[in-house]
Order: sequence, then structure tokens, then C-alpha cells
Amino acid sequence: MKGALGGMLKQAQKMQEDLKAAQEKLATEEVTGEAGGGMVQVTMTCRHEVKRVQIDPSLMGDDREMLEDLLAAACNDAARRVGEVTKEHMSGITSGLPLPPGFKLPF
Repeated sequence: MKGALGGMLKQAQKMQEDLKAAQEKLATEEVTGEAGGGMVQVTMTCRHEVKRVQIDPSLMGDDREMLEDLLAAACNDAARRVGEVTKEHMSGITSGLPLPPGFKLPF
């Protein structure tokens, strides 16, 4: 029993180190979301920090409402992609853990 507990503690410590490394890597990784067939693009880090917004010049006309909708859609697309990339990175780290179904770690 004592050896099993020591093994679990070592495994938890390694997982904690791996999670920290993954979070540091994700902080610098960027994803791009788009809307309007790529006419509006939003690039953000996996910490949800927007780094760049690109708008096709043809959208700079009178239809401000459409441009606002496209910008919101591109932001939402980028945020969705951040979630996918984060899930990919973290799934390898947590794959060996006996977590109950539906249990999510805080990230």
C-alpha cells in the first residue's frame, strides 16, 4: 500500500510539471478564426488574448453592422479553436489518470 501511494504521488507530481509546461507552451501558441470566407480574421493566443485583427478592405463600406457581426463571428471561431487546441494538448497529459466521466481539470 505504501509503495502504491508513493507511486501515485510521483505520478501526480509529474502530471503537475507536464501541465505547467503545456500551459506555458499554450500561452505562446496562436490560432486564427475567420468569418465571411476569410474576409475577417482574428488571431489569438491560447490564453484568449487577441493579437491581430485583419479585415478585407472591401468590407470597409457602409455596412457597419455586417462588419461587426463578422468580427464577432471570427472572434468566436478563434475562441472555439483555442478550446480544441487546448483540449488536444491536455488530453495527452491526463490520459493516464483515472478520472471519473465528465470530470474536467481547471483549464
